[in-house]
Amino acid sequence: MRLKNIFLSSALFVPIFAVFTAAWWLHPDRPVSGFSFSAAVDQQGVSVQAPFYRSRFASSDLEEFVHASSVTALPDGDLMAVWFAGSREGAADVQVRGARYDTETAEWGDELVLATRESTQSATQKYIRKLGNPVIALAPDNRLWLFYVSVSVGGWAGSAINAMHSDDLGKKWSAPQQLITTPFLNISTLVRNAPIFHQDGTIGLPVYHEFLGKFAEYLYISPTGNVIDKSRISKGKHSLQPTVVPMDERNAVAMLRYAGDTFHKVLASRTEDAGQTWSEPYPLDPANPNSSLAAVATPNSGLLVALNDLKDGRFRLRLMSTDSSLDFWKPLINLDESPDPEGNPFNAEAYREIIGDKFRLSSGPRREILADEFLVNLDQRVCEDTGCNFEYEYPYFIKSDDGLYHIVYSWNNTFIKHVSFNDAWLEEQL
Repeated sequence: MRLKNIFLSSALFVPIFAVFTAAWWLHPDRPVSGFSFSAAVDQQGVSVQAPFYRSRFASSDLEEFVHASSVTALPDGDLMAVWFAGSREGAADVQVRGARYDTETAEWGDELVLATRESTQSATQKYIRKLGNPVIALAPDNRLWLFYVSVSVGGWAGSAINAMHSDDLGKKWSAPQQLITTPFLNISTLVRNAPIFHQDGTIGLPVYHEFLGKFAEYLYISPTGNVIDKSRISKGKHSLQPTVVPMDERNAVAMLRYAGDTFHKVLASRTEDAGQTWSEPYPLDPANPNSSLAAVATPNSGLLVALNDLKDGRFRLRLMSTDSSLDFWKPLINLDESPDPEGNPFNAEAYREIIGDKFRLSSGPRREILADEFLVNLDQRVCEDTGCNFEYEYPYFIKSDDGLYHIVYSWNNTFIKHVSFNDAWLEEQL
């Protein structure tokens, strides 16, 4: 009898949980505010600007594995970037770090530690195993937001999202608090790409799940940091890490990392009601090797997309343009790539010479003195028995109010690289 009761209770739990979960995140009567659509896509001034393209390294540590960076523009024109760093991805020593970019000197400053496993555990009163995927963004009210992933049990499928904010542009931060994104143990919600701000002050945060499926969602977060609603962008087991680009106050396109075994293409979904409902995702022309991508709008109502346009591997990071219908795609520049067109590994001697030249090209005066020390420790981080590989991945893309585009990405898992350019340079490429 006891076993029978347990069986009945378990059988009842699944449909009850499904109904409860659906009720928790479906709120069709809630009025949805439009996107706070930026005028930064204005063409004004393009013809009089000199073409501008520059690359610099945002990180400076020579020993840690670094990954999953993001960047935001500050009111004075400076930038702030964040990423995670540690002995390896998923290690207990991983920290959320950041740095500030000074536009006058065109240099990134020293690394700052913004969150650790211990600080997150102390604030949330929950056991924390590891951290990952930080996202930083400045809201229209000048509140600086930092979202990042933590795991208490299991792998990334057991993730939760933590939020911190700063009202003095990063000098002091609030204690982290976990967002309540699901009634089921509040697990398996991860963040990767830029939030979207709505006219009523709410934050639209593109997120994704990896537990019992791989799919994308869109959170509505209050200006104080509480989840008030969410909508489903995709379903099933094959889409991750949405990047959302508003095209006007109501319309936006989401592009998704493809994690399935059929298309191997970037996926797209659209909304016409500011994120409340989304169309069924469909494959686009560019390839996707199960890798993150990022996009922004352009002055001509198109989009720029940074991605690994490859069927396999992440040895080339490409910048592409497309029209608003996402039908016509044009490669603009390879932001970084392996000298081997197939991405084959190099022997250590040849690799050290090639990557040394690449490092000096983007190091800037402040980090150029690190070149020799960087090359000494190189083998331990990027080389295997089969040889040394080039890997460029996880782009994050914004356009700042001064008209500059900024991309940060993981550079061979050793540095966070920052590339910036303007509309005049973009017009030359187009």
